[in-house]
Amino acid sequence: MKDTSATSAPQHPPRSASFLNAFLQSEALGGYVLMLAAAAALVVANSPAAPVYFDVLGAKLGFQAGPVLLKETVLHWINDGLMAVFFLLVGLEIKREVLDGQLRGAARIVLPGIAALGGMAVPAVIYVLVNLGSPDTLRGWAIPAATDIAFALGILALLGSRVPTSLKIFLTALAILDDLGAIVIIALFYTSDLNLFALGMAGALLACLFCLNRAGVLRLAPYLLLGVVLWYFVLKSGVHATLAGVALALVIPLRPQNQGGAHAHSPLHALEHALHKPVALLIVPIFGFANAGVSFAGMGLASLAQPVPMGVALGLFLGKQLGVFGFAWLAIKAGIASLPRHATYTQLYGVALLCGIGFTMSLFIGALAFTDAAAIDATKIGVLTGSLASAVVGFALLRAAGPAPEKSDQT
Repeated sequence: MKDTSATSAPQHPPRSASFLNAFLQSEALGGYVLMLAAAAALVVANSPAAPVYFDVLGAKLGFQAGPVLLKETVLHWINDGLMAVFFLLVGLEIKREVLDGQLRGAARIVLPGIAALGGMAVPAVIYVLVNLGSPDTLRGWAIPAATDIAFALGILALLGSRVPTSLKIFLTALAILDDLGAIVIIALFYTSDLNLFALGMAGALLACLFCLNRAGVLRLAPYLLLGVVLWYFVLKSGVHATLAGVALALVIPLRPQNQGGAHAHSPLHALEHALHKPVALLIVPIFGFANAGVSFAGMGLASLAQPVPMGVALGLFLGKQLGVFGFAWLAIKAGIASLPRHATYTQLYGVALLCGIGFTMSLFIGALAFTDAAAIDATKIGVLTGSLASAVVGFALLRAAGPAPEKSDQT
């Protein structure tokens, strides 16, 4: 392509704007692939191929590197191994948004931050209220607290220009903060007995990575190689292994590799760009296919009425819309924040409904909360029911909602 930058005004949008557009498109496409993967898992789990499906997920795979021997089930490798890469990407997104994106500065973070807080607290409260009579299931309180950004943005993409860009940015920021909340919850409440030696080694490696960052090392290879070793020690420490991905993300440098132009990318931007499509189109769909499969044999409405699926479904469908919209509405009315530009309260409510799509992170937390197969299946039923209801009602409401007045003075 001919370079005309010397003779005409730049035609490219700012890096942050173009990156956001690419992010939204990638996440939307990933949402469609994830929907297909989840549907395929349900079909296979309820077909004659179901025994093969569950046997493969339960099969043991291992490798040995010197004195290190790791042998786990296929499902364990997916949830603790592949998903560590997903959490690495989540960590990179959080760091970039806070330092160089939509979450930079207090004014930008207020509305999505308050909405995210409500969207985590109210679903958890609803789940606890439903499960008060069943103490063994209270451990799943955090399952409906998460929003699946890929699914939600996929639904928004189907609506096209009916939804203003400001609401897409709001949903993206809210979901990223929601992921941050989920990471904190996993670290604090879903950590098993600690191996202090392994935890100490993980801390030492993290300190080495921090020193690389402070020393100005901009090549990704040293960070990624040490990151693999960090993952191993976090796995052995009792802290969930996926959190190693988040820790690694926080030390990846966010500074340009050269000063030669406005579009120079830092190591963080380069790694985030490299991971987006593999994570959205491969890793998360694999996770969805491996974790969404549940047999409906012998199940009826009575199964959904049990405490776990009912608490999860109501938490996602009712809790998310009440928490996200209710807290956002209060913040706007109190003058703390403003309604997103060119958006109406009806559209904001529709987006709050879509926040009830909690597929990926909800299933992930469910697998951490319970070890009993029946409780895990009950979690899947609740997640699928609540997410489907949120997606259908949210889509219908946003499709029927009219745009904001053209001369609106909203900011």
